Amino acid sequence: MASSNHFIAKELTHMEEKRYSCEVCCKAFASKFNVAIHMRRIHTGDKPYSCKMCDKTFATKADVKLHIRTHTGEKPHPCQVCGKAFRQKSDVLIHMRRVHTGEKPYRCKVCDKTFATNADVKAHMRAHTGHKPFSCEVCNKLFATNAELKLHVRTHTGEKPHSCEKCGKAFTQLSNAMKHMRRIHTGEKYFSCKICDKTFVTNAEVKEHMRTHTGEKPCLCKVCDKAFASNTEVQLHMRTHTKEKPYPCQVCGKAFAQQSDTAIHMRRIHTGEKPYSCKVCNKRFATNADVKLHMRTHTGEKPYSCQVCGKGFTQSSNAVMHMRRSHSEKKPFSCKTCDKAFATNAEVKSHMVIHTKDKAY
Repeated sequence: MASSNHFIAKELTHMEEKRYSCEVCCKAFASKFNVAIHMRRIHTGDKPYSCKMCDKTFATKADVKLHIRTHTGEKPHPCQVCGKAFRQKSDVLIHMRRVHTGEKPYRCKVCDKTFATNADVKAHMRAHTGHKPFSCEVCNKLFATNAELKLHVRTHTGEKPHSCEKCGKAFTQLSNAMKHMRRIHTGEKYFSCKICDKTFVTNAEVKEHMRTHTGEKPCLCKVCDKAFASNTEVQLHMRTHTKEKPYPCQVCGKAFAQQSDTAIHMRRIHTGEKPYSCKVCNKRFATNADVKLHMRTHTGEKPYSCQVCGKGFTQSSNAVMHMRRSHSEKKPFSCKTCDKAFATNAEVKSHMVIHTKDKAY
């Protein structure tokens, strides 16, 4: 009988849970106080409470208390897994889902994509509706969320409020500062591939990496329709069309499309630095890619085969050269002096010696 009474009481409580409704939109709430807060935040924009330090105004006293922590630096809610501290308890829960558990309990009703928070679902819904209610006052560009707008405004102001605690480098986003810490200073890689166990700094990198297993290439070049696994690869590829080379060598001025290419050039041409070594014979190399290629001399691995005769090669470029020399009459490289055609650019360079010798005599 007692358990029956408890059940009835619980049901009555649930029925009365949201008996107060908003006069404007009819949304229901558990208390008059919650209705008042809703009115301020959604309909009136009224912010009667202000911060005594910076005069910023807020809809509730609770909002002021949370905001004060941006001044004091107080973060009373630590993560039980990694110890990272947060201003709000709700932020700890979101952090747990995004970084440690991967839990995504909220689902989009249109495409079934899942998210860590309901706010993420609402923001995502605008990808379906195309609704962009937030506009930049400087350039009038529209955004789906206020957070995106705030980040964009920093492209106008140059503001970089998040700095690295180790080296002082500043960033527009806190997430970028955290990524920088992991990549440059700590080497922490929280995210791993479920297929090959390779670890990564961000979950986004895992998703991109997964495409090396699936072969998926959803990002297309708008000029030539070539497909890529990520937007970053598309952006780099675009420079083959625009001929843009924004990274010059500080020694000789030679320019490159990628910053990594400039670093490799520095090692190979100017410094001679070889920070990567073979674990089998200790031979040293300028890049990790060079080590991987060299390892095939030990393993005998030849992952690239000719589609015509089946001959194997250690490098893709060697397979291409073989195709041109042995199976194709195509010779795309020509000498600018005598117009003789060759299968590779290296052959053109070797051929050019004939002309330079003629000039010497």
